[in-house]
Amino acid sequence: MKFHFIAIGGSIMHQLALQLHAQGHQVTGSDDTIFDPALTNLKAAKICPTEFGWFPNKINDDLDVVVLGKHAHADNSELAKAKALGLKVLTFPELIYDASKEKTRIVVGGSHGKTTTTSMIVHTLLKNGIDCDYMVGAKIEGVKGSVKLSNNTNYIVIEGDEYPTSAEDPRPKLVHYKPNIAILTGVAWDHMNVFPSLEIYEKVFADYIASLHEDTDLIYFAGDEVLKRIVKQYAKCKIHPYQELTSVSDGNDWYLLDSNGEKYNTTIYGMHNMQNLAAAQKVWELLGKSKVDFFKAASTFKGAAKRLEYLADKEGYTVIKDYAHSPSKVRAAVAAVRERYPDRTFVAVCELHTYSSLNKDFIPQYKDSLHPADFATVHYDPAAMAIKRMPDLPAGVVRTAFNDERLSITNTPQELQAFLDNQAKENVVILMMSSGNYGGLDLGQFSHPNTDTYGS
Repeated sequence: MKFHFIAIGGSIMHQLALQLHAQGHQVTGSDDTIFDPALTNLKAAKICPTEFGWFPNKINDDLDVVVLGKHAHADNSELAKAKALGLKVLTFPELIYDASKEKTRIVVGGSHGKTTTTSMIVHTLLKNGIDCDYMVGAKIEGVKGSVKLSNNTNYIVIEGDEYPTSAEDPRPKLVHYKPNIAILTGVAWDHMNVFPSLEIYEKVFADYIASLHEDTDLIYFAGDEVLKRIVKQYAKCKIHPYQELTSVSDGNDWYLLDSNGEKYNTTIYGMHNMQNLAAAQKVWELLGKSKVDFFKAASTFKGAAKRLEYLADKEGYTVIKDYAHSPSKVRAAVAAVRERYPDRTFVAVCELHTYSSLNKDFIPQYKDSLHPADFATVHYDPAAMAIKRMPDLPAGVVRTAFNDERLSITNTPQELQAFLDNQAKENVVILMMSSGNYGGLDLGQFSHPNTDTYGS
């Protein structure tokens, strides 16, 4: 078949394009800009556009499917041409559903933990020799790519999100997958620029739950009061609440405990990860798989990329990177590191990078989130705010919103470096939290700490 991708440079869009190309389909695409790793990946497969922009002449009657990415605007010239020719136009969620109609679709949604929970399910299936297709938002150790579509598997595990499908379809991507097994990890307001109020955000999940077929199995975290209320009010399907698995430490190593008290060594930690694992185990129960096989496989899971990922871990010196940026994710990451290292000096760095996190009306959602740390800084770049056309954000406003007067505020990578250099130099754990890059701070430095100072 012949596919053309409008906005081929997206993280999932380009992976889908690569998958179809590898299966022998003819794939073309356009985009107004493409960044790495998509740029390098597309070039290696020789399906990267030779020039950036939108070119209606690429759209013709020979195309079987035009795949529309979220990045494309409603007035996109290639989209207009495809419509005029009456071509089949699918968004990427619709394409994934189209390719998996005959499979058992396991879809993970929620405000947090989607990537990790999806990764856990994929890992435990593959570790037990059960092949599956997948779509996940991060690299999983031992798994090639973030998307796999094939014709010879019975299962597909999909990381779904609640954000609009395309410029023409405001419905959340989640609704297109029509899951056989749906997982919801929690509901915590985020992305204020897309969902202006908590009520609007909650309604997205309420509508999704109400749309689930009565034969769908809905696995949901019962410890989230908002989600619990929405499920009770709107679910017409089969429901399966979960809490969290039990983990214990002997002072050095961590272990998962099954319901019989059997211990399984693990490298992951934190209450949020025990909740994510509990959701994955519920999937195993519904699939009729062995509990022992699940725990054996789960004990070898090392985490998804950028989720409590170690940059350095040496005697008395540990640096951890986490994608946490929304309030619920920051709280979870901070709590997990404090639990894992109760006797270490704990330094937390939180970068405000998204539209929501830089909005003074939203920042109070972060209240008390950094309290478990011994030292903490909130980092944000006024220049980046100016590009986003956002008003100034005084340091005092941030400290008040976080309810933490001891907070250091840094606005440049040099200031952030100085903050890190000034903290305790021995028996320290540093948690770096951001979906950005701290204004260009060199994280590579942490792999080779100087004996006198982290920044030298």
